[in-house]
Amino acid sequence: MAIQSSGLPSSVHATHRYLPGLLVLFVGSGCAALIYEIVWFQLLELVIGSSAVSLGVLLGTFMGGMCLGSLLLPRFVSATHHPLRVYAVLEAGIGVFGLLVLALVPLAGGAYIATAADGMMGVVLRAVVCGVCLIPPTLLMGATLPAIARWVEATPAGVSWLGFFYGSNIAGAVFGCLIAGFYLLRVHDMATATYVAVVINASVAAIGWMLARRAAHAPQSSADRAPPSWSAVRAPAVYVAIALSGMSALGAEVVWTRILSLMLGASVYTFSIILAVFLIGLGLGSSGGAFLARSSVRPRVALMWTQLLLTAGIAWTAFMLSDSLPRWPINPSLSPNPWITFQLDLFRSLFAVLPPALLWGASFPLAIAAVVSKDVDAGRIVGRVYAANTVGAIVGAILFSVAVIPDLGTQRAERLLIALAVASALVVLGSLVWPKRSTPAGNRTDDAAADGSAVLTMPEWIAVAAALVGALVLARGVSKVPDGLVAYGRFLPTYTSEPNYLYVGEGMNSSIVVSELANGVRNFHVAGKVEASTEPQDMRLQRMLGHISALLHPNPQSVLVVGFGAGVTAGSFVLHPGIKRIVICEIEPLIPEVVSQYFRKVNYDVTKDPRVEIVYDDARHFILTTKEKFDVITSDPIHPWVKGAATLYTKEYFELVKRHLNPGGVITQWVPLYESHLDVVKSEVATFVNVFPNGTVWSNDISGKGYDVVLAGRLDPTPIDVDALQARLDRPDHLNVAQSLREVGFQSALSLLSTYAGQGPDLAPWLVGAELNTDRNLRLQYLAGFGLNSYQNASIYDDMLRYRRYPDRLFVATPGTEALLREALMRPEAE
Repeated sequence: MAIQSSGLPSSVHATHRYLPGLLVLFVGSGCAALIYEIVWFQLLELVIGSSAVSLGVLLGTFMGGMCLGSLLLPRFVSATHHPLRVYAVLEAGIGVFGLLVLALVPLAGGAYIATAADGMMGVVLRAVVCGVCLIPPTLLMGATLPAIARWVEATPAGVSWLGFFYGSNIAGAVFGCLIAGFYLLRVHDMATATYVAVVINASVAAIGWMLARRAAHAPQSSADRAPPSWSAVRAPAVYVAIALSGMSALGAEVVWTRILSLMLGASVYTFSIILAVFLIGLGLGSSGGAFLARSSVRPRVALMWTQLLLTAGIAWTAFMLSDSLPRWPINPSLSPNPWITFQLDLFRSLFAVLPPALLWGASFPLAIAAVVSKDVDAGRIVGRVYAANTVGAIVGAILFSVAVIPDLGTQRAERLLIALAVASALVVLGSLVWPKRSTPAGNRTDDAAADGSAVLTMPEWIAVAAALVGALVLARGVSKVPDGLVAYGRFLPTYTSEPNYLYVGEGMNSSIVVSELANGVRNFHVAGKVEASTEPQDMRLQRMLGHISALLHPNPQSVLVVGFGAGVTAGSFVLHPGIKRIVICEIEPLIPEVVSQYFRKVNYDVTKDPRVEIVYDDARHFILTTKEKFDVITSDPIHPWVKGAATLYTKEYFELVKRHLNPGGVITQWVPLYESHLDVVKSEVATFVNVFPNGTVWSNDISGKGYDVVLAGRLDPTPIDVDALQARLDRPDHLNVAQSLREVGFQSALSLLSTYAGQGPDLAPWLVGAELNTDRNLRLQYLAGFGLNSYQNASIYDDMLRYRRYPDRLFVATPGTEALLREALMRPEAE
């Protein structure tokens, strides 16, 4: 009896020396799985894009494969096989597929690009690409848990060991998440990270195989097992409840990641920290739930209470994120060391998110304990609980990303999370009140009501009623995220006064704000930072991106604008008479549809111009799949430290753009000097001039101090005729263009060209040692993530100007004009 009560098979219980090995198995497996997940998502985003639809398809495919694996293994792999040997084979297979995914993605991407389509067919094609790449390895990942479930007895005591192993797996996942985000991908690249994960898989497989040879396995006879059935094995209500729990868990992760990224900055490091915190909570909660499953004779009652307590946990996080943490007196720019900031970010994330994450983690082993039975294959039961939880998670992640947040907002989304937790608790409660159809007689757990008597005492009923009333009160008390947090993000506590908020919206891909200061300046905020404004320096930059691009081309007719912003850059092209087509690529629909209306005066009501077509897609994905070429492509993306933005600064992206330019075409690219540091700017410039060797830099400075710059590349690097350019601006059909330039301080072609700050050949010594940002490493987002709280723009600009020389071969002009231009470029205050 003592051996059976331990929950381990007698052959394993004979010695505990195998437990360290089992711990290594699960820690290693979880570590490798998270490294793969981060690498695969990054790889496939390069192909299918990073819009909400693309990410939804990607996440659904990834988790769907794991769901299928958990269901299929018990059906197709006999319980007579040694569980540790099966586990070892699965881990080895995951490693093999890890290498194949690394090799297959470019091939699948090429096939996808060749057949790309719009609308629903485009979504289907994205799903096919994801399926080809991810279904095989994720099937094996999903099969590992039901495989190892056959190693423990199908009793609550056995489940307690399974919960412990599952917690160890999540502990490994935390380590994998952090080492991938903070080291492997920051220092190395996706290939190196994959090789590390493969080595871990191989090690886990070897250890598992060796343990299988030492530890005998005596499987339960098939004659002793009843055939499993969704309606007869145990309470179907538990499957529904754990599915609802998975839905709320992933829905919460979507909602809270968006809010926390406003507060901490949406860098790759922030996302790694948030994911790690969720996993820490799930792992600790799973271990706690396993202990409860081992000691409780009523695991279904315990499961019900975890869901009721979740209402308080969700309300706690909602309060922290809306009413408390945004007002903590923290100025992130005070610390020059980003590692100090990361520690603070980790603490705030743990403080806010850990309580509900613990309860979600505890739900899983309790759900298994509530349906497990000694006469049924444990692998099938665990696989089905895992599948139900995963299906709920898929629905929650996609539903909250694509529909709930954009349609209802984060406040109502958090109320919906509380409602889901209540629904999960009520489903379990219903199975307790009416147990005869859902629970077979004779089972040890939750059978106090098998004869129809009550399973809850009167005090427990009162407590349940109070909890339900409390959930309603907590849901009503969920506050709206402060407008200032959406607008100013991590710097909100540093503002003593806030502007007038004209519009606040939570879109499918990002949260946005339009505000107006007391002096009449309007700001457009995205994801907690100002992205465009009517401030003089911002207006000058936005007009420069448009007018320099058009004027460097002899006769531009077609334009692609990457990133809408306030529409000022796109609107600048409206004024050029020869332009016949303007395509604007924007990932967030709210921006052109709503935000543009607040900037109509300065963007020339660009969205109403008949020449304009707006494409709602990830810009890289659009350029990858379109067959169209353009005379001008100008890019004004978000800061490179924002997760995903670095894909618009890679060498491969610039080569792709180059192939989509017509002969004589021009590309311009915005590069910020603020919220950055020297290595970041060098990487951006070096990557650009690697593709456009004669690329030029044009400065948008403030009183001679650096602010941001425009990079320009031309397929036909003929000299720029300064006098001819002035004559072009003096033509009657260009009067509006000249007026638009005068409004931002450029009185002539000479003053516009005086912003010249350098070119590729002259900057070569400055760029020695600069890291190129490529698709393989996406190095820029990791470099930039260390500089998002830095303001070194003046020193960066001064360092760049040390290499500026008067470009004799770039400009041609009459002697008088050349003398004026030389004087303007070489004046001491600009050096």
